[in-house]
Amino acid sequence: MIGNVESLAQYPVGGRSRTLNRRVDTIFLALISLCALIASLLIVLIVLFLFKESFPLIHKIGVLRFLTDDGWWPTSGEFNLGPMIVTSLLLMVSAVLVATPIAVTFAIYMCFYCEPRVQRFLRVLVDVSASVPTIIFAFWGLVNVVPLIAEFAGQGTSLLAGALVLALMIFPTITILTNSALSAVPTHYFVAGSALGIKKFSLICHIAIPQARGGIIAAVILGAARAIGETMVVLVLCGNIVQMPTSMFDPVRTLTANIALEMPYAMGDHRASLYVSGLIVLLVVTGLVLVSELYAKRKYS
Repeated sequence: MIGNVESLAQYPVGGRSRTLNRRVDTIFLALISLCALIASLLIVLIVLFLFKESFPLIHKIGVLRFLTDDGWWPTSGEFNLGPMIVTSLLLMVSAVLVATPIAVTFAIYMCFYCEPRVQRFLRVLVDVSASVPTIIFAFWGLVNVVPLIAEFAGQGTSLLAGALVLALMIFPTITILTNSALSAVPTHYFVAGSALGIKKFSLICHIAIPQARGGIIAAVILGAARAIGETMVVLVLCGNIVQMPTSMFDPVRTLTANIALEMPYAMGDHRASLYVSGLIVLLVVTGLVLVSELYAKRKYS
């Protein structure tokens, strides 16, 4: 019996637990590292695929012809993507300008003025709206927004219809991220401000928003990236006419809608030009992310 006790004493329980925890941590670290590596490789492969498929046409006709050709007639060798690039950027900017003030105001209300139960309800409501499929937004816009716009001008399917529904789509993304940024502001700032008799509105404007500015800007940029990459809403609501927009009531076509419409039957240079469209969208999204990272680095350096 004494021998058994002495043999057990050579392997203390605490040491065994620490060894097991270290092994679990090592395995977990290896798994998440592998997942991160796979995700990174997939992104790199997508970028390389787009470059591989679009480079022959870029090398053949040059970059400038995508902006200077007479129009978009790819089967006849005309590859002017200019109107669709301008439309995509204009649609993104319009949606962000509509959604951002509403989303930031809603996030401020949730964070600083709601009772806890109401705040939880609104958070669930925003989370659910963020998970609604895009085809539902497109269908709702086609039934409600397009006829309303048609009463004022045109046929209804237009740049304005797409921008309004896209604003509704990116509203949950901007709201959730802005609310998280505002909630991360240290509470002792508000305690000290309240002790000095500063009004809540002033605390929000001069303390909370400046402190959360980086998170708010990141939220807006992510909303913009989602807007420029959206396909179904613009495909249904924007009219799909390749032209340079002169007003918000014009029917237009974006780069993503162009890919969805023409990829099933495109061949040769026509197909390669659609890969160029995808590459342009990818470059715009990458630029938005880089702007966000550079701002964050400048702010916290």
